[in-house]
Amino acid sequence: MSELLHPAAPHHLPSFITAPGETDVLMVIVGIVLIGAVLAVGNLYLHLHTMPERMAHKSQKFQFEIVAVLGLLALFTHNHLFWVIGLFLAMIDLPDFSTPLRKIAGSVEKMAGVAPGQDPTEPPGETVAAQPSAGSNAKAESAKSEVASHA
Repeated sequence: MSELLHPAAPHHLPSFITAPGETDVLMVIVGIVLIGAVLAVGNLYLHLHTMPERMAHKSQKFQFEIVAVLGLLALFTHNHLFWVIGLFLAMIDLPDFSTPLRKIAGSVEKMAGVAPGQDPTEPPGETVAAQPSAGSNAKAESAKSEVASHA
């Protein structure tokens, strides 16, 4: 039984047309390119989406956390206004109000004679190691008084 072409069919078929039962190479190549394109566009989108967080990473911790929350809100709600606000917040440098206020509070505590409270930015283990014991405190006070008397 010989295979005869239909008389209306062209005698030369393009290379992308495959015979029945054979692998369609063009479809496999297009599928691989499509999967690669989807992954590349998704990677580009996520890279662009995290741009405000990467910009705010070198700023203060509080500002970085606000920008990160705005980025998550923009991601999950599809509301682009959150992303724009996060981008603007990451672009500006907020003034540091906490450090001068913390220094003022420490000075007022010293003037009142109250032991200074723990700094919330330091881990709890460092303040215990930084405070001298009672015996070494007396030695330090006597050394300070000797130095002051020689001046």
